[in-house]
Amino acid sequence: MAITDIVGYSHLTPGDLDTLTDELDAIRRDVQDTLGTSDAAYIHRVIRFQRLLELTSRLSILCPWRGVRWLGVIGLAVAKSVENMELGHNIGHGQWDWMNDPEIHSATWEWDMVGVSAQWRYAHNYEHHQFTNVLGKDYDIGWDVLRVTRDQPWEWRHAFQPLQSLLLAATFEWAIALYGLASDCRRFDSTAQRKAVVSRVAIKIQRQIVKDFLVFPLLAGGRRAQVLRATLTANVLRNLWTHAVIVCGHFPDGAEKFTPESIGDERRPQWYLRQMLGTANFDAGRLLAFASGHLCYQIEHHLFPDLPSSRYPEIALRVRALCDKYDLPYNSRPFLRQLWLAQRTILKLSLPDRFLIATSDDAPETASDRRFEVTPDVDGHGLRTALARLREAKQGSRFQRRRLELLSVARRRVLSLSSQ
Repeated sequence: MAITDIVGYSHLTPGDLDTLTDELDAIRRDVQDTLGTSDAAYIHRVIRFQRLLELTSRLSILCPWRGVRWLGVIGLAVAKSVENMELGHNIGHGQWDWMNDPEIHSATWEWDMVGVSAQWRYAHNYEHHQFTNVLGKDYDIGWDVLRVTRDQPWEWRHAFQPLQSLLLAATFEWAIALYGLASDCRRFDSTAQRKAVVSRVAIKIQRQIVKDFLVFPLLAGGRRAQVLRATLTANVLRNLWTHAVIVCGHFPDGAEKFTPESIGDERRPQWYLRQMLGTANFDAGRLLAFASGHLCYQIEHHLFPDLPSSRYPEIALRVRALCDKYDLPYNSRPFLRQLWLAQRTILKLSLPDRFLIATSDDAPETASDRRFEVTPDVDGHGLRTALARLREAKQGSRFQRRRLELLSVARRRVLSLSSQ
């Protein structure tokens, strides 16, 4: 089902893997050595832009003209998305801690959503990034709600997961809050500690509700209902967008899953390789990259989660070149294509395995070390060539089966005519 031998699956030699690791370490050093005033200026510009956009959007929502109000709603959704992803998510990773600025530090930044930043940081930075796509250790694999690999046994509740997925997308900030809360509860055993954890998230939820649905509507006077509807709409739009970005980085075809045994003696080379095989990018220009918090570069983000997101475009050029050099796949497709592949997996795995065609070792959403056993002579220098040859072999096999089926149909027709 999932991959157990990561190095073997990659078709890399130990020497190749060590050299690849050295080159990835060199990328980190090069970026760290060149961090400076231009990077600091970037994050300060983003903060000013986000705050100005939020202010002007909230003022626009008060306008009597419907077109301007809708611009305000969209602007507020964009401002909240920028705050959550380009700011909250990336600052929470410690990408700007090197500045020693108390305002822009992972330990002090509290993002504009119902989840508690500190709770999310442990769940995301440790449980997810350290154990990316390791079954039973990474709770981001379907968020314990969706079935996204056949390694998760089918249950009756999965039949409703297309609807669950839509509901999850619309309420994504609440899902993140519960995700962080559950992670903190797993960390502590005592009742008192767990009560403190629940109290923290309850206080944060109360503060967000008061800000968005009490203070701002009251300031609007007679347009309270208008502001309430606009804020709720902006929140839902923000949730839908952030959910789409996240599923594009983790659920499309080719984002591999791994068994707990695969990390038993894991060192940095294997960790690097697991990040490269377990994540996916989507193609984006500068505007789409910014709108996604630069999480269109999910591969680079998982390799270097604490490097500034604004550096990911230049890092991506070097990572892609390394994938070409070592014959490894670089999983990147257009945004809508990745989104469709992720949704297709969610739809398909709502069904029991007996209704699925591909094997559990060689399906688009689920692969194992055994996928190359079914067809001989697929080994190449690296994984990309091996996968390409495997696809060619499977296409040839399908063509041969189709040819035999057509010959069988033609033979039956000939026999039928001759009997007449």
